[in-house]
Amino acid sequence: MCGIVGYIGNRDAYPIIMNGLKRLEYRGYDSAGIALYDGETIQLCKTKGKVVDLEASVEKEISKTGKLGIGHTRWATHGIPNDINSHPHFSNSGDLVIIHNGIIENYATIKKELINRGYIFNSDTDTEVLVNLIEDVKKKENVKLGKAVQIALNQVVGAYAIAIFDKKKPDEIIVAKLGSPLAIGIGDDEFFVASDASPFIEFTNNAIYLEDEEMAIIRKDRDIEIRKIKDDSIVAPYVQELQLNLEQIEKGGYDHFMLKEIFEQPSVIKDTYRGRLLADKGIIKLGGLEDYIEKFTNADRIIIVACGTSWHAGLVAEYIFEDWARIPVEVEYASEFRYRNPVITEKDVVIAISQSGETADTLAAIKLAKEKGAFVYGICNVVGSTISRATHSGTYTHAGPEIGVASTKAFTTQITVLTMIALKLARIKGTISQSDYMLHLRELDLIPENVAKALKKNKEIEEIAAVFKDATNFLYLGRGYNFPVALEGALKLKEISYIHAEGYPAAEMKHGPIALIDEQMPIVVIAVNSNHYEKVVSNIQEIKSRKGKIIAVVTEGDTVVREMADYIMEVPNTPETLSPLVTTIPLQLLSYHIALMLDRNVDQPRNLAKAVTVE
Repeated sequence: MCGIVGYIGNRDAYPIIMNGLKRLEYRGYDSAGIALYDGETIQLCKTKGKVVDLEASVEKEISKTGKLGIGHTRWATHGIPNDINSHPHFSNSGDLVIIHNGIIENYATIKKELINRGYIFNSDTDTEVLVNLIEDVKKKENVKLGKAVQIALNQVVGAYAIAIFDKKKPDEIIVAKLGSPLAIGIGDDEFFVASDASPFIEFTNNAIYLEDEEMAIIRKDRDIEIRKIKDDSIVAPYVQELQLNLEQIEKGGYDHFMLKEIFEQPSVIKDTYRGRLLADKGIIKLGGLEDYIEKFTNADRIIIVACGTSWHAGLVAEYIFEDWARIPVEVEYASEFRYRNPVITEKDVVIAISQSGETADTLAAIKLAKEKGAFVYGICNVVGSTISRATHSGTYTHAGPEIGVASTKAFTTQITVLTMIALKLARIKGTISQSDYMLHLRELDLIPENVAKALKKNKEIEEIAAVFKDATNFLYLGRGYNFPVALEGALKLKEISYIHAEGYPAAEMKHGPIALIDEQMPIVVIAVNSNHYEKVVSNIQEIKSRKGKIIAVVTEGDTVVREMADYIMEVPNTPETLSPLVTTIPLQLLSYHIALMLDRNVDQPRNLAKAVTVE
């Protein structure tokens, strides 16, 4: 939620910050703002709308000069999206300027105290409260800005990544982190601040990722000083070499990031198992798993915690782990897990799944699981993310940056990792035969090829989308391994087209949803080869007898469902256990094309943000 960018150095800050905001806009796009400082005057411009609107406003309203600057793209928490609530925010004196990603939960109490002391507030944000609290501490305690930030942050409850500067000290930016990501890029006599590394990747491949409850004093032409917010102890900076490159975060000729990321899936699935899966030799090697394999094989159960699309990947994993490894699995919404006093023991393994590695609810679930003594294993995409550091061990998906807010390649690469883990455990436990094990290794090795074949049906799916783009409701049905795919397909349609859609187990249709079916209702049915195929055919007959419009995802060469369905979307023949990796492809494309035909902002759907760093 929200993207922050900062720069201090010898270059003009404006183009760096503006370009950085465009790259971070996936984190929030309700409003945007920028503050530039030339050593004498702070130029501030902020506006409701997207970064392109900010860019237009800057051209009309302010000078672009200054070697120090901060910028913000917002996903609103406190206060509606408007010009006033946009960041950056000034303190009452006008000396301090701040940007903030996160949420200050006790802001109302602090605000009341500050009002009693004579402070005036122009916005409805918690961030304006924070900057004035810092100013109040600075004045009362007669301390430097860094110390004032430390004292103030020890008084707040919530999550934050902040960047703040004082116009009386033009060579210094203070940054701090708790629960929201913050990276510091280190150049030659220049420093970059951002929510992730994408805003500064062309300038440096060296970065420091702050840990929770750390702050950094960044001074031009001097080393970075990092301290613990709680006790002021000094922390030795750990500089990481970035693996990101500029090409990965550009559209590469596609109209939208979402379409690019859908079509990247053959290559990123291969990247996910590259060096880990040696199908011909019968080997699966996952570095994060090797030293902890007994934690899994001796576990009483596996608890999977995740949100959104990652939760759907977890549901697929439930089928895989129980089917192959015979380990009981529970799949929990991370957002509910911590609040229901769950029973967790030292004999449990908790798998936390998150694309960004920064999901606040999932991080809270990890903390709770560790407190209860469980072994926690992370599956995420972003190297160096908070979840990768908070878990005992884990596996990266290596999907590359996912910029489109509606997750696509994260889903398939997460399932790929989970499949490899389940297969390895099953072989070690002896719950799968050698022949079945080798068969699934070879089939998994073929998945990129099968996904590529499914993508070749793009034009046919676009034609189906044109027929149903004006529908107001969709029903998605699947059984077994493809029930979670039905949920994911419905979520994709809701996210980017704003059409109401629901996913159900196909057998549950008759327990309520069948009442909705009429000649206006499109029903997407996943009817590929499986142990449930005949049951799904019966469900389709029930729909057909009530005049529902059937869009069926079928295995190539299917003749039975083809005769019954109004429209079909073919996928290559794949074992049922691996079929979610291919059946999700036509559903992603269907959602994309419908949204595009409805003139939706495919990459930045309303009210959503990519990395949900608040609860």
